[in-house]
Amino acid sequence: MTTLSPEILSTLQAQAIELPSWAFGNSGTRFRVFPTAGTPRDPFEKIADAAEVNRLTALAPTVALHIPWDLVDDYTALRRHAEDLGVKLGTVNSNTFQDEDYKFGALTHHDERIRRKAIDHHLACIDVMDATGSRDLKIWLAEGSNYPGQNDMRGRQDRLQDSLQQIYARLGDDQRLVLEYKFFEPSFYHTDVPDWGTSYAQVASLGDKAMVCLDTGHHAPGTNIEFIVMQLLRLGKLGSFDFNSRFYADDDLIVGAADPFQLFRILTEVVRGGGLNNPDVAFMLDQCHNIEDKIPGQIRSVLNVQEMTARALLIDRQALDAAQQANDVLGANAVLMDAFYTDVRPALAEWRESRGLPADPMAAFAASGYLPRIAEERVGGTQAGWGA
Repeated sequence: MTTLSPEILSTLQAQAIELPSWAFGNSGTRFRVFPTAGTPRDPFEKIADAAEVNRLTALAPTVALHIPWDLVDDYTALRRHAEDLGVKLGTVNSNTFQDEDYKFGALTHHDERIRRKAIDHHLACIDVMDATGSRDLKIWLAEGSNYPGQNDMRGRQDRLQDSLQQIYARLGDDQRLVLEYKFFEPSFYHTDVPDWGTSYAQVASLGDKAMVCLDTGHHAPGTNIEFIVMQLLRLGKLGSFDFNSRFYADDDLIVGAADPFQLFRILTEVVRGGGLNNPDVAFMLDQCHNIEDKIPGQIRSVLNVQEMTARALLIDRQALDAAQQANDVLGANAVLMDAFYTDVRPALAEWRESRGLPADPMAAFAASGYLPRIAEERVGGTQAGWGA
């Protein structure tokens, strides 16, 4: 069995992966949202499910919120509820893609009334951050156009910068704005923030408290995502990850499911660039579990990230550097592949047990009775899901 050094284990023990509240609600395809028994009916129940993931893995100490999906009357009470369950509230995500007014844009809209409404929504999100103790406001914009000539693309960029400046000005000293990008959907001719370069250009103009969010599913096929990770770390502008996996586009599947080697390569650059356990780089999942159970889906995801991080930490950096300096192409590749092919699962299972955690969190959850219990308890009311 592969042995993980005390240094690697100490690094892994510090790893934290934020869970998205919406991953515990009902989701599906654009054709249907599929309900499941035991689905949370409010943010309090979402946080309870997220806390169960953390209890079994010790990997997920924070929960991200989505506004207005996670609106409550008293965020101090929600914060206290989370802390009582051993977790904290994390990133606050805005939503300007489900309101009728935002059909043709929000922060980029030429109608000042609608743009003002979108800006005010983000200011309200910062009010939520003030109450929850959250640091990051994450913005993803479903804005753009479908046809050439439909919009003035430059004008939209100018309005976006002005909108972001107004939001940025409201941030507290310890708060950040994190701008996500996505190369298409729902706009198909042009998207206002389609790539890391546009996101970087926008946040670089704002200041030190503005960063880029990299969603691993938001790239065209064949994109070298680890290169982008390297570049944003090098520039000091990688604020957060949204980890998921895709086969075609923004599939939001369990991270590492489609291409485990890609996840390994990304984490290799995270380690190389000083992004691992760096408080300035937040690890988060962004997934929608369409047909699988939500809680074990999140458990599997955080374990996948942990396993690939362990493999990345096993890379013999001295041997890799020597091979690279000698232009030993195949030798350098072999060093990387040796780490990737190392099965760290038995060592991680043994390490979990030594810390009082279940060796197999997936099996422990299945045996816990948690799922049938919440299915029995959460009867009546409206289940949470897309838009709720």
